[in-house]
Amino acid sequence: MNTTSSSPVDATGRLPGGERALVLGGGGSTGNAWLIGVVAGLFDAGLDVTTADLTVGTSAGSTAAAQLGGATPAELVAAALAPAPPRQPSAGRPEAPGARPAPGSVRSAADQMARTQAIIDAASDVADMRRRMGAAALELDAASDGSWSERWRATVAARLSRQDWPERAVLLTAVDARTGEPVVLDRRSGIGLADAVAASCSSGLPYRIGDDRYIDGGYRRNENADLAAGCARVLVLSPFGGRSRHPHAWGSGLATQVAELRAGGSAVETIVPDDDAERLFGANAMDPSLRPVAARAGHAQGEALATRLRTFWA
Repeated sequence: MNTTSSSPVDATGRLPGGERALVLGGGGSTGNAWLIGVVAGLFDAGLDVTTADLTVGTSAGSTAAAQLGGATPAELVAAALAPAPPRQPSAGRPEAPGARPAPGSVRSAADQMARTQAIIDAASDVADMRRRMGAAALELDAASDGSWSERWRATVAARLSRQDWPERAVLLTAVDARTGEPVVLDRRSGIGLADAVAASCSSGLPYRIGDDRYIDGGYRRNENADLAAGCARVLVLSPFGGRSRHPHAWGSGLATQVAELRAGGSAVETIVPDDDAERLFGANAMDPSLRPVAARAGHAQGEALATRLRTFWA
């Protein structure tokens, strides 16, 4: 299994230096819709970034990376613009210990943010934070009925029109829940695409693949743009606007990642949500009813930025 966090390689084992990379950061349900919207807006304005030689996906960005390998931007944005189906009422139904609250619920987002922020605040550095985050997830898992991974995989797989890895190089990030070590999954990992995406998006309970347990790749870095090191041109889409909940000294923020890439010779451009779209992220990131708004906002940005980015990408 390839679980290295070193320099990325493509499916042939070659470093992707001299090529183009598309980096899709994490950002929840609305972040996924915004990412798809941006890519579709760029495409509709004549700039196809799905031809990137390397795609790096983290959390919601891993879902988008996998989706773009199996459907057109137009198909994906149409699905994101469709109204979310009404959630089934859950009042009166107690949840088992460690059970994941219904996606989009206020309690789900608020509890998760508060719980993980307390872990971040208690950590001495980013490595300590990852270990603590993994331990907390494993503790929740031990108190659960053990069925979450199977249900989560079914949810993730249903979002993908293809279950096989794309031909182009795709790197999806996760963190080993037991060791806290960063993990990079690709087509050579011996792990199916749906499992890799489910692991990268596992922000609450740890996702099980065989004897291994994984938590969200965003606990490494929210964008993980540094995995595109060696590429001549790197386009980074960050639903959270490059912000990080980690202390600045940890070097997890997008600005640090961009500086590292540029120091290595890469040209880098970033796209973040407009100021008036910020309400769609953060505490609201898991609200599926906001996906159409996020997709439209992303599409408008993509269309507006295509002309400026065309020379950079060509």
